[in-house]
This record gives sequence, C-alpha cells and structure tokens, in this order.
Amino acid sequence: MIAPRFESLAQKHTEENFVKVDVDEMKNIAATYQISAMPTFKLFRNGKILGEVVGADIAQVEKLVAANLTVAYPDTSAMSADELKALGNKEFSAGNHPVAVKFFSDAITKDPKNHVLYSNRSASYASMRDYTKALLDAEETVKINPNWAKGYSRKGAALHGLEEYKEAVEAYQAGLAIEPSNALLKKGLEEAEALMSDPTADADGANGLGKMFGGDVFAKIAANPKLSPFLAQPDYVQKIAEIQKNPSTINAFMQDPRVMNTMLSLMGLDNATAMGRDEMDAMKRDDEEEAPKPTPKAKAPEPEPMEVEEDDEEKEKKQKRAKSDKAKDEGNALYKKRAFQDALAKYNEAFELDETNVTVLTNKSAVLFEMGNYDECIKICEDAVEKGREQRADFKIIAKAFGRMGNAYTKKNDHQNAIKYYQKSLSEHRTPDVLNKLRETEKALKLAEKESYRNPALADAAREIGNELFKKHSYAEAVKHYTEAIKRNDQDPRNFSNRAACYIKLMALPEADKDCDEAIKLDENFIKAYIRKASILLAKRDFSKTMDMCNEAKEKDTEGKHTAEIEGVMLKAYQGLNEVQSGTNREETLKRAMNDPEVQKIMGDPVMQSILQQMQEDPAAARDHMKNPAIATKIRVLINAGIISTR
Repeated sequence: MIAPRFESLAQKHTEENFVKVDVDEMKNIAATYQISAMPTFKLFRNGKILGEVVGADIAQVEKLVAANLTVAYPDTSAMSADELKALGNKEFSAGNHPVAVKFFSDAITKDPKNHVLYSNRSASYASMRDYTKALLDAEETVKINPNWAKGYSRKGAALHGLEEYKEAVEAYQAGLAIEPSNALLKKGLEEAEALMSDPTADADGANGLGKMFGGDVFAKIAANPKLSPFLAQPDYVQKIAEIQKNPSTINAFMQDPRVMNTMLSLMGLDNATAMGRDEMDAMKRDDEEEAPKPTPKAKAPEPEPMEVEEDDEEKEKKQKRAKSDKAKDEGNALYKKRAFQDALAKYNEAFELDETNVTVLTNKSAVLFEMGNYDECIKICEDAVEKGREQRADFKIIAKAFGRMGNAYTKKNDHQNAIKYYQKSLSEHRTPDVLNKLRETEKALKLAEKESYRNPALADAAREIGNELFKKHSYAEAVKHYTEAIKRNDQDPRNFSNRAACYIKLMALPEADKDCDEAIKLDENFIKAYIRKASILLAKRDFSKTMDMCNEAKEKDTEGKHTAEIEGVMLKAYQGLNEVQSGTNREETLKRAMNDPEVQKIMGDPVMQSILQQMQEDPAAARDHMKNPAIATKIRVLINAGIISTR
C-alpha cells in the first residue's frame, strides 16, 4: 500500500512538510496543478514545483525527496548513539528542532534503552509544539527510568501543552516526590495548578477559534469563491492542516490575512476583511487614546523552555577541551615569537589533554614547516586529516591540513604530490590562496618537465629524420619528428621553420604561419622563415603581400645565399597577379572580386573612390598614395582582386 510508505517517509523527514490532498473535495487544486491521475506527488519549495511523480511508485518519490532535502544529513550509519546524541544536542541548541529529532531518532535506533535520548527527543518535539509525540517520548523516558525526575518534568510539560492540566499536575508531583528541590518541577506545578483552577485563563480563546477549522473545513474553503484560490498555495494548506491537527496553534497563524479571512468566513462574516499588521497597529493606537485600558486577563503560560540533558561524559569532554585550548593558545603565542621548540612542547601538551582537538595538530604542523622539517610536517598533517575524519571536524580544518601538505611537498620540489594535495584541499574548501599555489605549482611542474626533456643532440637527430621524411613527401610523419625536435630544443629556429614547410605542404596555413613567427622571434635574421611566410601568402593568393615579404627576405639576405629561392617565389607571385589582371577573364575576375566583402567595403569608401579616380587620371599619383600605409594596404587588396591593374 502507498499510504503507509508515505506516512513512513513523512515521519523519517520531520524537517519537511508532507500534506495529503483529496482532489475530489478540492477540485480547484486538481485543476490548478493539472492533476490527471492518482496518486500524484508534487514537491514544492517557496511556491515553486521542484518535481513530480505520477503513479504509485514510492521508490521514485523517495528519490525525489532525497535529492531535494532542505537539510543535507551526514552519513550516520557508522556513528555511535553518543555521537548522534551530540549532533542532536548541537542542532537543538541552534534551534533546528526537526533536525535534532532526526539525530535523536537515529540514536534511539542504536540504543533503544537510553532514557536520556527519549527525554531529549521529547524536548525537541515540545519545542516544535508537537505535544502528542513529546508525551509519548516522556512516558517512555519514565518507563525506562522511573527514578529520574527529569522524565516527569518532560511529561508534565507535554501534558501542559496539550492542556491536560490535571494530568500535568500529577506528573509534576510525581517528579517532586523524587527530587523535592527541583525548581523546574516546582514552577511547572505552580503554573499547571493555576490553569487547572482557572481554565479560562487563555485570554485569546485560541482553542474555541481553532475548533472552527475541524471537520470538512477544506470542503467549505473550496466552496467559497473568495477562499478557494488560497488552496493553490501550499503554505496556506499547510497552515490550515496544522490548525486542524492542534487548534491551539491558531495564534501562531493569525497574522496571516488569509487565515484571518478564512476564520471570518467560517464565522459567517463574509463581508468582513482581515486587517494587515499596520492597520491593526493603527486601530490599537486609536483605541488606546479613546478608551481606558481594560484589565488584561492572565494568559496561559507556555511550557517551560527545556534544555537537553548533558551527561557526565559530555561535561568531562568539555573540561578536557577547555584545558587543551588553553595550552594551544599558549603554543600559538610562542609560535608568534618564533620560539618553535617551546611552541611544540605546548602543542604536544594540548594534544595529550584532548586527542580530539584536531586544530592542535594543524598548528603543530605549521611549527614543523617553519623549522624546515617537511617530512614530519606532512606526517602530522596526515594524522590531522585522519583524526579530523574520525571526529567529523570542520571541512576547513581538513582543507588547511591538505594545503600545508601541498606547501611541504612544494618545498621538497615534489610538484606532483604538491598538486595532488592542493587539489584535495580545494575539494574540501576553496580558497584563493591555495588555488593560486596550485596554478603556480602546475606551471613549475610543466617547466621542470620541459627542462628535464630538453636535449639538443636528440633534437638534431629528430630533425634529421624529419628532413628525410620531407624529401620522401611523408609530410604528416615529418611533422611528428619536427615536433619532437621542438620539445627537445625549442630554442632552435630550424625546428619551427622545417615544421612550417610541412604545414604548407599539408595546407595547414595558420599553423605554418605561427611556426614562422616563432622562428623569427628566436632569430630575426632567419631568412628561411621569411621565405616560408612568403610561400604562405602565395598560397592565400595574396600576391601583393607575397612580393612585399620577398623584398623583406631580400633585405635580410645580405650574402645573397637565398636569392634564387626568393626570386622563385616572387616570380610565382607576378604570374598569379598577371593571371588575375589578364584581359581574357577580366569580366569574370571583376565579378568575383565584387563578391568579396572587403573589396566591397573599400570600393564603397568615398575617400578611396576619389583616390582611384585620381590614379586613373594621373597614374603617377599612385606613388604618392602608396606612401600612406593604410591606403597602400587597401590598394594592394584591390590589386590582388584584379580591380587595379599594374601593367
């Protein structure tokens, strides 16, 4: 059956709200959320739908809930009952009562005869105003240990919350019979007796109003056109369900105008409108000015706030931690004075006092790091991580230990291990300092690997193999050997230039151009690189720039050793340019040129139009315009496109 599994899921995750809606009675909700099949489960947060499951697949519902829990619980399977109790105490103190209930419940599963666990969970339920469950746990506490006065205090408080004042008095009296001086029991008894003698002390009449929300209240709300739109709001449905469950909780929701309007409607005052907070405050001030203040009736007191029971073991732990922290602080002061040996002695003392104080180990590792004892520093950090995991220490402490290990390995020039532990540190807690150290170490490792691989002799051998393959037209294979030569020696421009020659043959022109630039960067007079760049421009059919590059190569070739090769490239550029400007295909050339966006832009420029007209009337004017680099570049584009003829 789906219902028991759903109930079990609701009990398991008490920090979430589970609401069942009968769509036959609330057809407007079914229409609003397009419910077409039963059962349908929808998960909301802040009014938004996070997911849904259609059909009786409770396993999928459990997955959906688990993936969207408000509270991410740690894995408690390996925890002891005492550890779970400590977590519950911590959450209770922080006011996270539903979470505290979860931890106390897990602890009870592991130690079902521990009366303190039931007492603590009872306190948590009472703080959540779930007095029925608080009473059940209080009764179990008394059953397990009938001689423990605190159990009767829990029972009396739960009965007080349920307004069972007579039974509450009996519970408090039973506790005082065991511990007559217990102030909490005495106060609870006094308040319960006062309420038992004057049950009308609740000036707000909350129970009477709350009872109006019983029975078929949702059907009444759905039938009211003013109220029915509220049913599409999950928080409203939850509040009405809470009032149905415990009418005394109505006061907690009276500031919500929707709840106020609902109450007025149920009272038959449909034309009345709930006032907002500001309006009510204003009216209150007016009333205070116009009428004498009435004598207020005594309001039923809330049950005494409860503190979770702290046993002797926990007190002892706190005392140990306090002594350990004191010794640690003394060690910190010595560390700042760079009295490292004395600081170590204090940290050792602090750890002996409390071996769960993980920060002592991280501080000790800092001292060892400053002393240059990196191996011992790493060992202590490993101990800190291990202890931290056992104690479920703050992830920032674990991150600090990993980060210090990374620092120690960096000092040892063990870059790989340094990177490993910096990454572990960042996985625990991301900080800019560790991130920067990781990046610097990665650069250092890359440089170290590069330097260790450097071998000029092997680079020359690899280049020679590449040369042989180039002659055999095995350009792709040649690239591999030239690349190996570059890895072995990236300071020899020949390696880059030769690989560029292969790339040109393979028509990988951007890669070839980049290699030529690297070669020129290494040696600005390396003529082969200029000739290769000219060949790249020729392959791109940029004939004008090809000739410019050839002229630059000629200037660098002061000894004339490469004249024949340079003139060969230049000749091909002239031939290409003449082919473009040939009259036999002039019309086709112009048509293709005008489809080029760059040519279109130049031809549409009024300044260039004026210059072209001037050059046509006076060809000698071209020399003057070519002195302007920007104009010269545009003219070369037009020459290459065949728009301007150089003949």
